This record gives sequence, C-alpha cells and structure tokens, in this order.
Amino acid sequence: MTEAPRRVERIAYQGEPGANSHQVCREHYPDLEAVPCASFEDVFAAVEGGEADLAMIPIDNSIAGRVADIHHFLPDSGLHIIAEHFLRIRFELLGIPGARLDQIRTVHSHVHALGQCRKVIRAHNLTPVISGDTAGAAREIVEAGDPTQAAISPPLAAEIYGLEVLAEDVEDEEHNTTRFVVLGRELVEAAPGNGPVVTSFIFNVRNLPAALYKALGGFATNGVNMTKLESYMVGGEFTATQFLAEVDGHPADVGVANALEELRFFTTDVKILGVYPADPFREDHA
Repeated sequence: MTEAPRRVERIAYQGEPGANSHQVCREHYPDLEAVPCASFEDVFAAVEGGEADLAMIPIDNSIAGRVADIHHFLPDSGLHIIAEHFLRIRFELLGIPGARLDQIRTVHSHVHALGQCRKVIRAHNLTPVISGDTAGAAREIVEAGDPTQAAISPPLAAEIYGLEVLAEDVEDEEHNTTRFVVLGRELVEAAPGNGPVVTSFIFNVRNLPAALYKALGGFATNGVNMTKLESYMVGGEFTATQFLAEVDGHPADVGVANALEELRFFTTDVKILGVYPADPFREDHA
C-alpha cells in the first residue's frame, strides 16, 4: 500500500503573481508553494481555514506608513507573527515586447506605486491609470497588447509576464522599503538569548485618568525600547482604547517581563501576537 504524498506547505500572499509580496515569499520561503489571494481578507481566511500554512503580509512602508487593512484584521484573526522580513521596493517601467519608451502614453499601476514614481511619470508626460495591484497592472498590459501602454511593476512581474523593461529603478526614493510579517496559526516563540528579538502585542487600557501613560511607564523604567505604538477604535467608539505595540526584547528578559507585568495593572487585556527574531535590516539601518 503506497503512502499518500506529503502535502507541500503553502504560503499565501495578497496580489497577483509577480507582486512584491510574491517576491518576499520566493526570497525567504523558496521551498513553499506561494498562493496568490485577491484580498488581505482572503489571505487571513486561507491560513485560518487551513488552506495555507503561512501568510506573508505587508504591515508598514517607509513612505506610505502603515498598511491600514492589516491593522484591522490582525488583532482578531487568531493568527500569530512568527517572523519579519524587509524588502527594498524596486519598480520598473514595463512595456509589451517591442515597445519603445518614446511610444508610451499611459502607465498602469497600484495607486501607491504611481504616487511613489511621480518623477518618471512627469518626465515622460504619461497619464497614470490606477490598477488594483502592481503585478496585475503588468498582466493588464499584456492582455491589452498596446505598445502605448506601460506598467509600473516589480522586476519579478517582468520575468513572469515576459515584458520589456523600458526603465529600471523608477521609484522616487531609494529608501522605499516595506516590512512584511509572516503569520501562522500557532504561536511559535523565538528562543531567548539567541540574538535580537521583537515582541508584538495588543492591549486595551482601563478607563482611568492617565491610564496609557501609566501603562507604558514600566517600559521606560525597565529600559525597554518600544519601537511601535498604534491606536485603534473599538466597537465604533471614537475613544481609542486598543493599542498595538512592539518592543525590542523577549518576554523572558527581566526588563520586558517586568514591563509587561506592570502593563497588566492598567489594562483589561494583553495579548502577545508574536515573539520572533528581529530581521538583520533593523540593525543595519538603526
């Protein structure tokens, strides 16, 4: 009796093949099957439902700031952050095979990508056309087959869709970088004392005067560096009571443990979202 083949592990991402999220999956998880999803909600659902084992999710960009949809889904998803990766965002101006740069009249891409590549658009007097996804824009111009249409897309999209690279590195800012987090169903904590670690958590403050100030005081007095603090409206209330925070260090570290213990005195709920190795990018760009 032959054994059933072992299921290949899958990692889900938002976007079409060739998107930046797909690029990060290929770089860091080359042995996993990368599964494209139409929306962030579909990505979370794929992992929650067992259709994928992991999710690759963009959470912050050095130019555009936080990815708002993610901060809506993450706290209640039941998923946990197990890793982080940073990707230097690069865009190329792509045309169909045989197209020339002086022929291009319109350029397709995601609204954020168009906003991050204004110089090349202005230099060639192009008309921007908003697409749902940077890689999807590459697919659209392939389907159109029009030499006057171009796409601003990641380099991987040129490879996948067989497009002509009309101009490389067309992004306005060289520091354009996106931080991605990897989500899984299980909380897999990085081992303490084995290099830099990031701890991500959410908490709700009690309805007390200066509750947030008091809740965070323990991190300062214990010498813990807080790298992120973002607020949320909960239950339709305009008073922000839920916060997402990230600190350098492991919950097993004395300072972090003491700070979290003090935090609990002034909050109604503290939930650890992840304890994972800090990407070397942090130290290189400190």
